[in-house]
Amino acid sequence: MKAPNEQEERAVAAANVREVPFNRTYLTGAESGYLESVLESGMLDGDGPFTAQATALLRKMLGAEAALLTTSCTHALDMTGLLLDLREGDEVILPSFTFPSTANAYALRGAVPVFVDCRPDTLNIDERLVEAAVTERTKAIVVVHYAGIGCEMDAITRIADKHGLAVIEDNAHGLGGSYRGRPLGSIGALATQSFHATKNAHCGEGGALVINQPELLEQAEIIREKGTNRTQYYRGSIEKYHWVGLGSSYLPSELLAAFLTAQLENFDVIQARRIEIWDTYQVRLEEWAAENGVAQPTVPDGCVHPAHLYYLLLPDLENRQAFLRHVVGRGVQATFHYQPLHNAPAGLRHGRTAAGGCPVTERVADQLVRLPLYTGLGADEVGRVIDAVTSYRTGC
Repeated sequence: MKAPNEQEERAVAAANVREVPFNRTYLTGAESGYLESVLESGMLDGDGPFTAQATALLRKMLGAEAALLTTSCTHALDMTGLLLDLREGDEVILPSFTFPSTANAYALRGAVPVFVDCRPDTLNIDERLVEAAVTERTKAIVVVHYAGIGCEMDAITRIADKHGLAVIEDNAHGLGGSYRGRPLGSIGALATQSFHATKNAHCGEGGALVINQPELLEQAEIIREKGTNRTQYYRGSIEKYHWVGLGSSYLPSELLAAFLTAQLENFDVIQARRIEIWDTYQVRLEEWAAENGVAQPTVPDGCVHPAHLYYLLLPDLENRQAFLRHVVGRGVQATFHYQPLHNAPAGLRHGRTAAGGCPVTERVADQLVRLPLYTGLGADEVGRVIDAVTSYRTGC
């Protein structure tokens, strides 16, 4: 039998090294017991004991007036469009650097998403450009706390108050983060949360609508219950329920709520490890980043982030693509992120771009890579990620 050569040995060794995935869903250990209890009860539909428990935990974390669990953050955003009573031709200001759900929620109501550029440091909507995008048709400003780092909410709130606009927080990344001592998700009139499998706390697919203005709660309950006042009926405040407005089926099952309860109960444990990994990346990649013209995340004074994701900004698209090939070849799954909405096919059809365009968004979309970051990421895996990253050279 022919002895393997050195190249063959390296190939076999590489095949035996477990790949570091971009994400690995984390289980606290309590999920299965909670799910079993729901199955034993036979009450699988929503608004049961675990829905109440998960909602209470979320409200406590945010200091929120009220919260309603939903089947996704996308559906929670859709509910904000209904709550705003948007009409054809109304406008909603939002960042171009976000997921399409942020714009879909308002375009579905006939409103026009008005895309504003992002800041080059935090990648959040640039508050200095927001007021110029306001017109007589503007109804709301939607902020996205990218990577869980808070937008400049003081400035944005001042603009909203001056023009009588609602502020909505798309807080899909931000649970556990804060801005000047206030939890992200507690500042706008409404906020949305994501409990997708990639989020810090998850139930596979899920979300929540956070209501910080109590007068909006009753209408939000109607919207979530298919446009009926059935929630009031269940509370015993009316004798029968009716179809009283527009709505849809946004209520998650008790199984999802049970899973989410286990996650929220263990949120501090989840966060401790994620923050440790984020800090390790930030410190150990600093010298390499400086040498190679790579930007690391910026966290402004007054902001506390929840270590939702860790990103790097490579010098250009060519380097970004080469970097991704490089680290994937070393068994590390890294990936890009949002592509601009303002020049996407649907963005061109349904929205408009604020004056000046979105050049920063276009640039960072070509530069950005995200590294693996999740609670179950072991120390040896973190080391492998760092080794893969620092073995790349940009030529800067």
